[in-house]
Amino acid sequence: MQRDTAAVDERELMRALHDEHAAALWVFAIRLTGGDRQAAEDVVQETLLRAWRNPGHPVFTAEQAGSARSWLYTVARRIVIDDWRARSVRPEKLMPDLPEHGGTDHTDGLVEQRLIADALQRLSPEHRAVLVEMFYRRATVRETAVQLGIAEGTVKSRTHYALRALKLALAEMGVIETGRIQ
Repeated sequence: MQRDTAAVDERELMRALHDEHAAALWVFAIRLTGGDRQAAEDVVQETLLRAWRNPGHPVFTAEQAGSARSWLYTVARRIVIDDWRARSVRPEKLMPDLPEHGGTDHTDGLVEQRLIADALQRLSPEHRAVLVEMFYRRATVRETAVQLGIAEGTVKSRTHYALRALKLALAEMGVIETGRIQ
């Protein structure tokens, strides 16, 4: 009887996990795969399969409920990266019609851009604005101050704290190790 109860609890956990996170995970996987819907479905399926294999993982406890999506995103990202690495190691087996020295693969860059964009969305509007001006628009401190209507010293201070907040967001997403934040 104990075994049946555990199986029911596990099924309910997986059903709840799927209902709560599958749609967001699919959207995330679509971005990671550059819009390849079939690949995104495969990534979601493999991610949820790995969750099913690890129902005792700490992120699936009530206290860590918010961490489940981060864990799923990290697993999905690693699946995409592992798949890309496997194809780059054995391109002749998976893609025989490609020339030996084909074009540049931009997968890592696309994944990195998407992860940074997601991390930027977690920042305050003030921090996000200063980073966009300084790093994406390549504005100087003076130009950023004028554009945002703040003092140059404020631009420098916000940039410092915004970069720290960005690193923390990336760590929370599982992109970088927490120990690397300074």
